[in-house]
Amino acid sequence: MPLIWCAISSHGFGHAAQVLPVLNELGRKVPDLKTVLRTRVPRWFFEDRLSVAWEWSPSEQDIGCVQRGPLKIEIGETWAAYQRLHADWAVRVREEEQAIRVKKPDLVLSDISYLAVEAGARAQVSTVGLCNLSWDRVLKSYAEPGRTDQLEIIHHIERAYSCADLMIRPSPGVPMPAFRHLVDVGPIAQHHPSDKGRLREATGASPDEPIVLIGFGGVELDSLPYDRLEQLVPYRFVVSGSVPDQYKRLRSMSSLPLPFRSLIASVDVLVTKPGYSTIVEAVALAQPVVFVRRYDFVDEEALVNYVTRYGRAIELPEADFRSGQWKAALDAAQTMPHPAETAPPATGAAEAASVLARYL
Repeated sequence: MPLIWCAISSHGFGHAAQVLPVLNELGRKVPDLKTVLRTRVPRWFFEDRLSVAWEWSPSEQDIGCVQRGPLKIEIGETWAAYQRLHADWAVRVREEEQAIRVKKPDLVLSDISYLAVEAGARAQVSTVGLCNLSWDRVLKSYAEPGRTDQLEIIHHIERAYSCADLMIRPSPGVPMPAFRHLVDVGPIAQHHPSDKGRLREATGASPDEPIVLIGFGGVELDSLPYDRLEQLVPYRFVVSGSVPDQYKRLRSMSSLPLPFRSLIASVDVLVTKPGYSTIVEAVALAQPVVFVRRYDFVDEEALVNYVTRYGRAIELPEADFRSGQWKAALDAAQTMPHPAETAPPATGAAEAASVLARYL
């Protein structure tokens, strides 16, 4: 039985959402495939998404970024977390190497833990990265002039990534010179069926009330302008976090009988940040998008260019987002014409699976 050790960053859910379509495609090519999910992404996230045999091995794989809500990266706290990790690096990588050796996988696949890449190489297992970005590129934009300790952390990450046999970069991606060998594939998106009737029945929305999904990935929103949204007739809202009981036009996603992947296909508008899986899937589904930028994350420019070129999308300034001034953007997103240029086909999962199958 072929076995993959799959290390997944738990910085939100985007890394897991990116790698799962690849594992599902690989399962169609490789009979009896099994994967060990090495991650702190909760078990429930995989239960109705992954079609290959799997076991969950909870372990933090990297820092990512420390955030206060999905729109605010705490740069100082992020560097402090990396310094703590790297102070104990020799122990961490040795423990991860031993865990890999015990399982004896045929392949280590990392999205995009450099701990797993270095540990896999030390365990003498073929090691492949998969992601549209890398943590050294993220941290470079936060490095302070003259901070040699920060530069050494970045160089350490680059050295760890250089141990990988290969890096698979789905489109749209950023340059990643730390990897010695890199192959580009198409966008990774997993198509999901629409269930608009069931969604309207569950929310009580009438046919002339557009339903808006407020989905910012695995980092829960710190606040929403609930009072203003409640007054934003005729819109109704589905929120990825909790909703206070007094609001009738807002529903928590957890109270609905549809999974997130079906909600994206079933709503009328999506309000989100530019995150890889959500943006690529919205474009593939031709869903109108209202996005709130962070302006300090390495792949954001590539994703904004992608969604504005191939999708129907409009930016909502963060000040307007927090104050509830949404109506103009929501109206405009729905009335935007479809772009003249067709998006690249979302073939990345199948292409990546074909590459990975060679290692099995």
